[in-house]
Amino acid sequence: MAEDKVTRREFVRNGAITAAGLAAGLSATYTVEAGNPEKVDTSKILSYNKDMEYRRCGRTEWMVSAVCLGGHWKRLNKVIPGLFNGHSWLSANMENPEFGKNRAAVVGRCIDRGINYIDACTAQEVMAYSAALKGRRDKMYLGYSWYQKEVRFNGWKTLDKLKESFDAGLKQAGLVYVDLWRIVCHEQSSRHTEKEVEDFIAALDWAKKSGRARFTGISSHDRPHIKKLIEKYTDTLDVIVTPYTAKSKMVEDSDGLWAAMKKLDIGWFGIKPYASASIFEGDSSPDSPTLKEDNRIARLALRYILCNPVITAPIPGMITVDQVDNAALAVKERRELDLEEQADLKRATDRAWANLPYNYQWLKDWEYV
Repeated sequence: MAEDKVTRREFVRNGAITAAGLAAGLSATYTVEAGNPEKVDTSKILSYNKDMEYRRCGRTEWMVSAVCLGGHWKRLNKVIPGLFNGHSWLSANMENPEFGKNRAAVVGRCIDRGINYIDACTAQEVMAYSAALKGRRDKMYLGYSWYQKEVRFNGWKTLDKLKESFDAGLKQAGLVYVDLWRIVCHEQSSRHTEKEVEDFIAALDWAKKSGRARFTGISSHDRPHIKKLIEKYTDTLDVIVTPYTAKSKMVEDSDGLWAAMKKLDIGWFGIKPYASASIFEGDSSPDSPTLKEDNRIARLALRYILCNPVITAPIPGMITVDQVDNAALAVKERRELDLEEQADLKRATDRAWANLPYNYQWLKDWEYV
């Protein structure tokens, strides 16, 4: 594909032209609803599908699908038995040909359904999705983080080491550029020193100015620290990735995080919409006896989250093409939950809170945003 061979200079130039075109045609339209009832010009929307809703991703001017693809493939061993070499999903045998077929199929179904953003935050995800996008790199925006060689780990916290890591990651994945480099910070970002923050901001600036990344941001679980950073480094942080579950509730606070993000025109992707699959009764296997009900609960969760106009999109991990179809269906369904649906979702999220693994207890800190 010609786009795969584009130079960084061409990328910077073409990116500026595309952004200008988007700004001219779509900046006044923050949402293009499914069916496009307002007859908006959708020619600049990546992988547009009339059945998908699109939301403006802050100052990036991207019109992003209302549901996107999170990078994780948790429980994929329920679809490909024996895939995991250990307990973690990151232990997946990526040399297994069934793994590559699965990721390619999921990405392909996302494109078919109009889903146009992938969020990859680990070395494994970057490699898997770069391969899955080969030959169709122009169909989806790619969010990138190689978190194992970023600021959470000693030895990768300085400007020089972050630049080294980023260039090495691009080369290993066969990428010329990424659409978004969003560095993964500590869950409590205040654990980073001021020098560490200055260095990773400088690294993001370098990536953007050199054409290696079109836009930049961070992933963090620390609301006060996120607010402080986006207000201080407004020109650098275009997109934020945070937890946002089906139990999260917006707090009316003019001085809070969501108000600051809206004021500063920051794109906002929400991870863990299903609370790491804890809202489901089944195990995500295709023959699960609770599959139908779990799919319904997934759609309720997505509909609930999308009632928040500040969120650009939730980004659930999806392990089958059927899960992609289910997520796309949620966008088309009535947005507001009725009383019975609210009660059903509450039971599911209460169950999730009761069953959260110990390493996901921090999700409870995101019940009120």
